[in-house]
Amino acid sequence: MPADHQEPWYPADLLALVEGYLEGLDFGADRRAAPLVEAMRYSLLAGGKRIRPVLTLATARSRGADLQSVLPTAAALELIHTYSLIHDDLPAIDDDTLRRGRATCHVVYGEDVAILAGDGLFAEAFGLVLGRQSGDAGCVLAAVTEIARATGVRGMVGGQYMDVAGLAAGGDDLTTLHTLKTGRLIEAAVVCGAVLSGAADAAPYRAFAAELGLLFQIVDDILDVAGDETELGKSVGKDVAQDKVTYVSCYGLERAASLAAESADRARTLLRKLPGDTSDLAAVTDYVHRRRH
Repeated sequence: MPADHQEPWYPADLLALVEGYLEGLDFGADRRAAPLVEAMRYSLLAGGKRIRPVLTLATARSRGADLQSVLPTAAALELIHTYSLIHDDLPAIDDDTLRRGRATCHVVYGEDVAILAGDGLFAEAFGLVLGRQSGDAGCVLAAVTEIARATGVRGMVGGQYMDVAGLAAGGDDLTTLHTLKTGRLIEAAVVCGAVLSGAADAAPYRAFAAELGLLFQIVDDILDVAGDETELGKSVGKDVAQDKVTYVSCYGLERAASLAAESADRARTLLRKLPGDTSDLAAVTDYVHRRRH
């Protein structure tokens, strides 16, 4: 389906807030770095459902917070996610040429510029939180710490290393890999929304987000086998071609679909334990389970 297709159950107003904020970001670079900024914006503004920042906003709204107040951190999470995609697509890692329906950053701008574009987005993300995020200093520090842990060796980068090193043999290894590589940033998105909106205990939010991250990855593995490249906007069959261990390779397509349904049920159960109006979070959960791109 087209990248701008809006599912009726997805919180489109939150998506629009994120898109507007990202579009308005000015990285303030020297004119000689303009091609680098162009590469950064090329990948950042390529579209998508912006699941991570939308989760941050949805969590904050469930707690009655002003959405504008958490937009810097929400946007920072999307910058980090985009950086990870640029680097994942490089020939040295996944060697992908298609992302969000168009050529990947390194195909358009070269590997050297793509690496720097990812580095730039990562640094600018922390600049957004530290320079623009309002609120209690302790809460902002907690959010920065959460993001750093989610993206480092104990999170996304550590999981990516396990992936490229082929350290997942199946079962618990596979769960650990995806908890780090995919789940921790999703977890951080929800936890940051809770912390910045004054939650005294982030544990229930973390539990829900961890399950949502698992659901996301199971569905992602299914789509790599059964998805349509036009709908997905990225290459399919890459996991099989690279002989990666996935939920489908471990359990088969039918069982993987059952595991996704079970994970979605657990996520909804955990969601019901959270306070406030969690309908936006429920909508994102439904989207993650039902998504085709």
